[in-house]
Amino acid sequence: MEITIMKVGHVTELLHECEKGQKIGIRGPYGNGYPIDDFIGKQVYIVGGGVGLAPIRSLFLTLIDRIEDFKSVVCRFGARTPDDFIYKEAIFGPWQEIEGVDMKLTVDKADDNWKGNVGVVTTICNEQDVDVSNTVAVICGPPIMMKFATLKMLEFGFKPTQIYLSMEKNMSCGFGKCGHCMIGKYYVCKDGPVFTYEQIKDYPNIWD
Repeated sequence: MEITIMKVGHVTELLHECEKGQKIGIRGPYGNGYPIDDFIGKQVYIVGGGVGLAPIRSLFLTLIDRIEDFKSVVCRFGARTPDDFIYKEAIFGPWQEIEGVDMKLTVDKADDNWKGNVGVVTTICNEQDVDVSNTVAVICGPPIMMKFATLKMLEFGFKPTQIYLSMEKNMSCGFGKCGHCMIGKYYVCKDGPVFTYEQIKDYPNIWD
């Protein structure tokens, strides 16, 4: 089992101080995941930004392990700077070479060594790369990125039922009791974090 933990607070700082051989407790799994079997035979169009690549990674590894089950996998990943990409060795290396995978990267701000696209992730999302009639979109990242990526997919002609969002709301209890992560009638921790846009599009403040 592999876990990606970003050091952003007291608890995660302590986790980063753990050494080999120490024991930690893990509870779960909670909530849902991506309905992989519903993606069979389709193109999977993944848009990810920032640390949103962490939940996408497990999906991506599953897709490439079963790549023959899908029409193709399209990845459009963005970060603030080249150094802000997580999983750099994989993203800049072997993931680029996988047959059946079309991967493009972009950054908001380039450094002297960056030779790729500069701009938000939607600037590398092109309608000609998509067969809307047989594609599902998967989006995960900062809320503002998810908002505009969703709007871009709708512009391409995706139906709300074809767009899957990983709603990384702040969670507290983790099992649907405190209400901290609610979107409308849904608990992100229990009913999500993966929702179709159709499920949540009519609720206010979904991008907060």
